[in-house]
Amino acid sequence: MVQDCSLPLSVRDRLGRLLGSLYGPAVGAETADNLCVAIKQHLGTVPASPAAQPLSERDVLLITYPDQVREPVVAPLRTLARFCQEQLGDVISGVHLLPFYPWSSDDGFAVKDYRAVAPEYGSWADVAAFRPRFDLMFDGVFNHLSAGSEWFQRFLRDDPAFRDFFVTVRGDADLSQVLRPRALPLLTEFATARGPERVWTTFSADQVDLNLKNPRVLLALVETLLFYVGQGARFIRLDAIAFLWKEPGTPCIHLPQTHAVIQIFRAVLDAVAPDARLITETNAARRQPRVFRRRHQRGPTGL
Repeated sequence: MVQDCSLPLSVRDRLGRLLGSLYGPAVGAETADNLCVAIKQHLGTVPASPAAQPLSERDVLLITYPDQVREPVVAPLRTLARFCQEQLGDVISGVHLLPFYPWSSDDGFAVKDYRAVAPEYGSWADVAAFRPRFDLMFDGVFNHLSAGSEWFQRFLRDDPAFRDFFVTVRGDADLSQVLRPRALPLLTEFATARGPERVWTTFSADQVDLNLKNPRVLLALVETLLFYVGQGARFIRLDAIAFLWKEPGTPCIHLPQTHAVIQIFRAVLDAVAPDARLITETNAARRQPRVFRRRHQRGPTGL
C-alpha cells in the first residue's frame, strides 16, 4: 500500500500494483510515493484542450516536421503555426509536431534534451501559438536519448546520479533472440570514467537506450510526460515504445514490463490530464528478424 499520498485510493493502489510488478514491493511502494508527489505538483497545471472530447471521424491531425514550412528570418515553428491557422483552420483539428527538441541525428529522434525546443526551430512560445485552435501531439522518445545528451555525458563521467541510467551489458548475455528494428550493431562500446562499457543501442550508436529497470529513470520520464501535457500536448506518441524493456534471453519487444510502464503513464495522466491521449508506435515484428524503416527523406517547403 502506498502511504502519505493524498490522492484517491484507486490511483494509489493502481500505481502501487504496477510498480510492485516491476521493482518488487519495497522499491515499488517507494517509487509510487515519489510518483504521487509528482502528480500532486502538477495538478491544475494542464491547459484546457480546445476539443476535450472523444476522437471521431471528423478529427484530422497533420503530421509535420517543425521546419516543414519556412520564411526568411522568422522561426519555422512560428511560420508553421501561422500557416496552419490561415490555410488549414477548417481542415485539421490537430498538429503532430515531429521532434522539435535539440537533436544530433535520425531526423530529430536522437533527442539531446527532452524539455527544450531546438533554437533553430523556435521556442515554447512558438509551440503554444498553435493553441487554442489546434490540438497538439508531441513525441515521447523514451526508449533512448542522444549520445550527446547531458544525461549520457554524465553517465560517461560516472556521475553517481546517472550511473545506471542506460542499459549496459557485461559478460556473455544471451542476446540471440533480440528482434532488431535496424541492421546495425545492438551494442556500442563507449569509454567511460569506469572503463569501457557496452551500451545497448537499438537504433544507432548515437541513440543510447534508457534503463527502465532503474526506477529513477521511470520517474524522470514521468516528469517529462507531465511537462509535455503542461505545455499543451493533448496527444503524446510514444516512439519505439515496444523496445523499452530489455531482458536478455527474450526478443526484447512487447514485454509485459513495457506494457506495465505504459499503464503507469496512463495512470499518471488519468490523475493529472485525463483528456490527454497516449499513442503507441507499435511494431508487430515477425519471428524472423525484420528491419523496420521509419525515416523518410524530406524537404522543407518555403513560403
